[in-house]
Amino acid sequence: MNNIAIITGATSGFGEATAIRFAKEGWNLILTGRRTDRLQSLQKSLQTATNQIEILSFDVRDQAAVIAAFESLSSEVTKNITVLINNAGLAVGRGPIDTGVTDDWERMIDTNVKGLLYVSKAVIPFLKSNGGGQIVNLASIAGKEVYAGGNVYCATKHAVDALSRSMRIDLVDYGIKVSNIAPGAAETEFSLVRFKGDEQTAKSVYDGFQPLLAEDIADAIYYVCSRPAHVTINDMVVMATAQASAVVFHKK
Repeated sequence: MNNIAIITGATSGFGEATAIRFAKEGWNLILTGRRTDRLQSLQKSLQTATNQIEILSFDVRDQAAVIAAFESLSSEVTKNITVLINNAGLAVGRGPIDTGVTDDWERMIDTNVKGLLYVSKAVIPFLKSNGGGQIVNLASIAGKEVYAGGNVYCATKHAVDALSRSMRIDLVDYGIKVSNIAPGAAETEFSLVRFKGDEQTAKSVYDGFQPLLAEDIADAIYYVCSRPAHVTINDMVVMATAQASAVVFHKK
């Protein structure tokens, strides 16, 4: 069996595009997400005679479910796991911190930070046992800067950035690379989720400029995972040409 990459949050956006990109390159995959129907559809579309696509349906916020999912994998599978892509994440709501919704905060913290930790803790033993590998953490330009109304989301992505740096130190002796990818404005389901299904507001975020596409970030992820063994891309910020910072855009 060829090397296997695990991709969390594979049911849409960056995760789905990354699954398609890696499958195109002949990788075997373990795809995870909450929406089983989407996982099954993606599995069916990517499965070929020469690769293997497995799916694990769970919520990264549920540590017991995370543990059970990875414990369900056979040794034949786990001994070939070489890449973990911690993609699952979201923003919910935007506004001043004193009017913030506690449930929104908890969803972001539990998904973006604790979920990443739960999955990493479950998978790192496989990478160690296999003699090395790579972890790719999806952060954000919001993990490099802060902006009005972004308070808790920015805090969670700053945490991802810090975890990437600290994980790199913890795992360097095991030959495990750790890469941090920080996308700028990208048109996926991100804004639709952030604005709780308000399609007009979500669409307006990208008015007047060409945002990144999910495929652009998938290409970046594949690039960092395809470097020679002695090369690690530690940190990569990817932004639309029309975006100069988290909040500065050239709009037509």
